[in-house]
Formats: sequence, structure tokens, C-alpha cells
Amino acid sequence: MKNYPFLNPLRGRAVPVLAAAVLALASSCTKYLDVAPLAQPVATSFFQNANDAAVASISTYGKLREWNLVAFNWLAVTTLTSDDAEKGSVSGDAEFLNNFTFFRVTPTDGPLEGFWTGQYQEILLCNQVIQNVPGINMDANLKARYVAEAQFLRALMYFNLVRAFGDVPLYTKPPVTPDELNLARTPKDQVYAFLVSELTAAAAILPATYTSADVGRATKGAALALLSKVQLYQKNWAAALAASDQVIGLGYSLAPDYYKMFRIAGENGPESIFEIQASAVTGNCDASNSQWAQVQGVRNQFGWGFFIPSASLDAAFEAGDKRKMATILYPGETTPEGDVITTSAPNPRYNAKAYVPNAVPYTCNYGDSQNLRVLRLGEVLLINAEAANELGQTAKALTDVNLVRVRAGLAPLASGLSQDAMRQAIWKERRVELALEYGDRYFDLVRQGRAAQVLASKGFVAGKNEVLPIPLNEITLSGGKLTQNPGY
Repeated sequence: MKNYPFLNPLRGRAVPVLAAAVLALASSCTKYLDVAPLAQPVATSFFQNANDAAVASISTYGKLREWNLVAFNWLAVTTLTSDDAEKGSVSGDAEFLNNFTFFRVTPTDGPLEGFWTGQYQEILLCNQVIQNVPGINMDANLKARYVAEAQFLRALMYFNLVRAFGDVPLYTKPPVTPDELNLARTPKDQVYAFLVSELTAAAAILPATYTSADVGRATKGAALALLSKVQLYQKNWAAALAASDQVIGLGYSLAPDYYKMFRIAGENGPESIFEIQASAVTGNCDASNSQWAQVQGVRNQFGWGFFIPSASLDAAFEAGDKRKMATILYPGETTPEGDVITTSAPNPRYNAKAYVPNAVPYTCNYGDSQNLRVLRLGEVLLINAEAANELGQTAKALTDVNLVRVRAGLAPLASGLSQDAMRQAIWKERRVELALEYGDRYFDLVRQGRAAQVLASKGFVAGKNEVLPIPLNEITLSGGKLTQNPGY
């Protein structure tokens, strides 16, 4: 049996993972080679004991930091499509990324296929756990927890997919037959309903906290935070408010220093709800080391210099906003850690949230130990504020927003704002609070109904660019069972 080493993201060591489970999910393939896998265990023979369950669970976390889910393909789809970022680097380098910057993306663009494939690969890993772990003779509570963790991670992937593409194939178990392998697109409303059901079930099982050995696993707070976000995107205001209220009541607190929250020492801090864990493993670069920081690092100094903050984002911060220093690096500046950002950098700005000080060692890729912040209290407070405001509870919304603003060193908003004025204030805070983190800005503009206006100069076409095209390769492999989004 040949095992493929994957980093244990929770304990910083390499573990074997079921080789069959890390194969790409050919989500629409109707033709397949009917040959038994060589030197690989099949899933039914692998899921035999508690150790197998633990290894399978760990693999679902290890996958989260690979190229398709954190680097070029992820950032092209989620970040370049917004007004927060530009391609960066130098002219002629990866010019294909500008197809996303200027909404010239077509069904044949490589990052699109990578984004799609990466999400479905992770879904396959989660489906393996959800289907097979319940049949193992092991501790019942741990068994239920592994399944709930996989439900959360699967929901996160489907949330990414449904926001990017609209209707998407909904795989809830590992496909076996050709028909199961080649599903049609499920209407997005049904996908969202599935997410609500899954996250509600996961939140009922997951613990609020873990011991230090399991830091980084999905918690009750993570499931409820994602649930509140899912409800926000559907404009289910009462449900979004209820879920975010539950998260706020779980004991999280805002990190006192916004800048330090994004440094290595600030990982998994009091504000953190869910982070993609990243720990370097010597000699295992391809499988184990996140390149999220490397592809965005200052060119000619730290990294490749892509996905740089836009002039629009630069101008969005109020004077005195401490979040700006934590979000944007400028050539020639000296960081609080003493690094002088090189003046030979070809771009005017870089993502400071991807900055890792020179004093922090890395094994393979610059910043390969930099966690990616996915959910945190600052966002939940703004979800709570937006939902409360839409329900007419403007005073409650004001309290939430001002907690975020005061932490940023800004004066609190005055009382007496109209509902619309508060809505605009919340949207503005959401932009500068979450800029260049987990790629929400484009999706936010779409759900707010402002994308056509805000992104007009980038080529956004209303009625088309609210979603991205289904990758042509997936449509071809499906024999036409997958349909294309309008306009593509």
C-alpha cells in the first residue's frame, strides 16, 4: 500500500492519507477507466478503525491550503473580480489573470477550472468521512464530531461554489455509478437550503472549544458563523441575526490589536473562529505548504507580487484607521517588525495581511506558515449589524458597528442614523474590515445589488457577471448535462 503524506494541519506533522480520497473529483465525467487502482486502498477497505477515521478527518483539513484553494486560482476568482485588487507583478507575467480583473473571463480560463476542481476535491474528501466514519466501531462522540467537522467543511466549499457559479452539482456522497458521477446542476436555492440544514446539524454536535492539540478544527462557533453568513446572503435577516447572536454569546472577543492579529503570533487568537492552518514541513513542499502568502508577497523581496491592493481600496480607509497599516504595504515603509519594504518593488501596494516578517523562518515557500483567516468575530459583528438594521433594530446595529470602529481607532458613529445611512455605513465597514482576507468583496457587491455600479469600470455586465462561467471542460465531460450560465 502506498500512502501519500499530507501535513496534519492540527499538530504540525505528516500523516498518511487515503490515496483514493485525494484524487480529483471528475464531477461530470461519463467515461472512466474501469481498472482497479494499483497500490492504493479502496475506501471500503480503508475505513476500518478509529485511526482510519482520524486520518481521513485530518486529510479534509490538509487539502484546504493547496494551490486551488488558496493561491492563484482561488484569488483570481474571489479577489481580482472585486474592486479591492489588481493583478500586480509586472507586465507580461500571468496576464491571463486580467481576464478576471476586467471581466473578460471565459469558460476556458484555467483558474476557473482549478477553483471548481479544488472545491469538489475537498467535497469528495468530506463525503468520504460523512459516509464511511459512521460505520466504524469507535467512540460514538468522536465519530459524530468527525462527521460534523466534515459537514462544516463541505458546506464552506459549497458556499464558495454557489456564490461563484449559482446552480452547481450537489454531491452528498462519494459517486459510484456513472450517473452519480455526472450530476446536473442543482438550483442555487436548494443548495442554500442544504447548507442551512448541514450547518444547523453540525452546530448541534461540534464543541465550542478544543484542547490545544486540536486547535484549528471546526467548532460550534464556526458552524454558526458560517450559518449566519449563508443566511445573510439569502437576506434571511431574522435567521442571520439569531445565528450571529449565538456566536457572539460563545465568548469570542475582538483582538485588541488589529495589526498583530494577522501576524504568526496572532493566529488562533481570541477573535478567531476558523482559520486554515498552515505549518511548514521540511521536505514536503508540494503537499503541505500554503502559497497564499508567497503569491502575494512583495515582489523582489518576499514573493511574487500578485493580487495587489487597488487604488480604490487605498482610498476607502478613513484618516486614522489602524486597519490600513494592517492591510496595505507600501514600498519604502518600515514595518513594525523592522523590515524595510524594498523600493525596487514594481507595484505601489501589496497585501499586508499576507506579510510574514523576515524573522519568521520558512521551509519551502515564503510565508508557508501563514494561516488564512476565514471567519472571525469582526465579521460576525458586522453580519449581526446588517441583519439587525434590516429588521429595523438600528440601535443594536450601531452598537455592533462601533465595536469594530473603536478597535480600528475611529470615532464611533453617532446615533440617529436612518436605516439606509446605517446600511451604507455597515457596507463600508465590511469592506475595510475584511479587505483581502477570504475574498468576500465581489460576492458582497453582487448580493447587495451594487456590482454593476461599483464594478462598471472593470467591465462588469449586469445580467451576466453576477456569476462566473461553468468551466468548459466540465460541460464537455458531462456530455452536455451541465449547462452554461447566461452570456457565456
